[in-house]
Amino acid sequence: MLPGRAPGLHLSDEGRAQAEAAADRISALATGPVAVYASPLERAVETAKPIASRLGLRVRIDKGLLECDFGDWTGKSLRVLARRKEWRTVQLLPGSFRFPGGESFVEMQMRMVETLDRLADRHRGGSFVAVSHADPIKAAVSATAGVPLDLFQRLVVSPCSVTALVRGENSNHVLCVNNTSSLTELALS
Repeated sequence: MLPGRAPGLHLSDEGRAQAEAAADRISALATGPVAVYASPLERAVETAKPIASRLGLRVRIDKGLLECDFGDWTGKSLRVLARRKEWRTVQLLPGSFRFPGGESFVEMQMRMVETLDRLADRHRGGSFVAVSHADPIKAAVSATAGVPLDLFQRLVVSPCSVTALVRGENSNHVLCVNNTSSLTELALS
């Protein structure tokens, strides 16, 4: 199923365990994040809570971190959607696609990058956690790395993986993508 922004989707037992593991990895950083933000969707907030708890922070909701608005495709079977002629465009030329009744990948990427830049400006000199969803994260990685949006489907972002970006006026760097192991080698300075 393509869950999109459908309400009422919560983490499974496995998802809660993955969120706890991500919280352990993030809280082990030598210089901890100063804030934790999450998409307003239940599954993102549930992922952010153990991270915030370990860091002694609260979860702040930011709509800019929302999943892509898949519009009329929300809740539809991936098997059924994959048979549509538009599916090929979603996979190979996403920069030219707008979901019927929803947003385009370009709009999603712009929203996500603007959100991350706004939060980075707010926490200049520090790091923060932003819990979002696979497609917006992949779009932000693409923008940060200077990779065309049409190639973002080549990236993999697993549930509760950590992706670390540096975004600023003079510096955009991808530190790691889809990390599901120790973060001790990650220097966020």
